Amino acid sequence: MKKLRVGFIGSGGMADAHLKGLVPPQFEDIEIAAFCDVVLERAQAQADKYKEHGTVAYSSPQQMIADAGLDACYILLPPFAHGDAERACIEGNVPFLVEKPIGNDLGLLRELRDEIKKKNLMTAVGYMNRYQPSVQRAKQAFANDEPVLAYGGWLGGPPTAERLKTSLIGQWWSIKAKSGGQMVEQVSHTIDLVRYFLGDAVEVFAHTTTAFNKKLPNLIPGYTIDDAMTTSIKFESGALATILASAATPVGGGVSLDILGTKTAAKFNGWGHDVKIITRGEGGNTEESFASEGAIFPLEDRTFLDAVRTGDRTKIRTDYADAYKTVQVALGANESADTGKPVDLTKTA
Repeated sequence: MKKLRVGFIGSGGMADAHLKGLVPPQFEDIEIAAFCDVVLERAQAQADKYKEHGTVAYSSPQQMIADAGLDACYILLPPFAHGDAERACIEGNVPFLVEKPIGNDLGLLRELRDEIKKKNLMTAVGYMNRYQPSVQRAKQAFANDEPVLAYGGWLGGPPTAERLKTSLIGQWWSIKAKSGGQMVEQVSHTIDLVRYFLGDAVEVFAHTTTAFNKKLPNLIPGYTIDDAMTTSIKFESGALATILASAATPVGGGVSLDILGTKTAAKFNGWGHDVKIITRGEGGNTEESFASEGAIFPLEDRTFLDAVRTGDRTKIRTDYADAYKTVQVALGANESADTGKPVDLTKTA
């Protein structure tokens, strides 16, 4: 079997997260062919780990796509850094998996979506929770029970200098113009799962606060994201959702999501999305619990790379066009908070 030549644009922590599962013995059918990073030394440090593959380091996505003979590419960049990498893959007809969120400029993302569609290029987006066995079991439970309501969120603590001073994410995560804020970043996962169960969103309305973290003596310099956000979403089906985001509540928060129908409830908890499913029957309610898969990235990666090899895209759970709808909700929430008005998402479809 010919090995797939795989490249990486972005050589930081997310590259490490995927590479842990991509190397043998789990994946015998790929070669780590190339790394690209705006800091060439960072790409070279990654390439040096895979010398037996003949891995090459680049600082230009266009150069890497032109020279490395890739079968597939991973795009692992901060929200503000997207555009050139995707266009290089589109122009080179290289299928790619891009980590979430896919960006923070809706106009650019719409252009990229349309270019991908025109080329019919295979894509996947890193909403890995759709691959969780717990999420798939809940999806089955709702097959004959349309969801009515969802609520949940991603609640964490403030980005202090101590927490982030040695991390690359500390250079951009707490700056709203770069990250898009908490709703665009981590809470993107929650929005995506709500969309997975409830369908397309048509309107969003949000409130934010910045009243709390500014009081902290050790807040990371340059902090401009919202401390917390509440977002209300209306869906095409008539269903409703409320999503919470916080970077100011380190106690009692975490990741959670409840999906409620007329006969079924799914209660997800934790980063991995363990789930309790409650079903109403003639004899009363029944409950069953399903644990999440800890090593979720290999599941997502295997699906993408198998699709590249076979040409069959049907098992990819999120492609670029679908992920556009998730970031559309998140950026719509930001717009609503700024204007104080609901945002009609159908106008940017």
